[in-house]
Amino acid sequence: MEKEEKLLLAQAEDKARQRDNKNILTHTGFLSMAQQALLERTHPDGVFFGGYEDAERCMLVFLPDWLEEVPEDGPICVLRGALPKGAPKLTHRDYLGSLLALGVERSVIGDILVQEDGADILVSADMADYLLQNYVQAGRTPLSCEVLPLSALRPAVYEVKTCRDTVASLRLDSVLASMFSCSRGHAQEAIRQGLAAVNNRIVDKPDHFLSEGDKVSLRGKGKAVLVQVGGKSRKDRDCIVFERYL
Repeated sequence: MEKEEKLLLAQAEDKARQRDNKNILTHTGFLSMAQQALLERTHPDGVFFGGYEDAERCMLVFLPDWLEEVPEDGPICVLRGALPKGAPKLTHRDYLGSLLALGVERSVIGDILVQEDGADILVSADMADYLLQNYVQAGRTPLSCEVLPLSALRPAVYEVKTCRDTVASLRLDSVLASMFSCSRGHAQEAIRQGLAAVNNRIVDKPDHFLSEGDKVSLRGKGKAVLVQVGGKSRKDRDCIVFERYL
């Protein structure tokens, strides 16, 4: 086991122990999908929470016995960065890079939901005031920021391309190759390396079967949704419709 993984496990165990000893809500920082997969096996009593239903980066929250779910005024809040009128739309990379340039750790920043006029950024509540005072621009573009509750979160705005194709089967490797225009062999290797996720959970088995509505991502390539599975082609291949996020 890598040193970073051992440290992560120790930190999570410490948070679980604090919850048990003090009967209070405790939590880790925001975790990548790979980190979530590791802690999911060791702490089934925790709740992964990223601020909204489809969050990729989540905290592992340990609830005391007097709480049934993570409260809205809990460990996560929204930092809304608004662009000046007429400013060009920025990318996820623009916002993340400028945040990390402030010297904060990646673990205090969750998902970044990009809008035409700015972005809603999920952040650790205990860092919200610091970010509010110091996050004044992304690159050379000035930002006007405010801290908001989770109920004010706006969904991300994506451009999507609808595609139709036929695949040999609904196995993850076959569909992944179609979605991201790569060979099946390349898809299999990426899956085994832990680079593919289904519904925000890493899947490392190429023969995992997909269903309609599954959300698939490939690190470095993007995201797609399997919208429809219907019928067979003349060559007995499965016909699929998917949406690729641009």
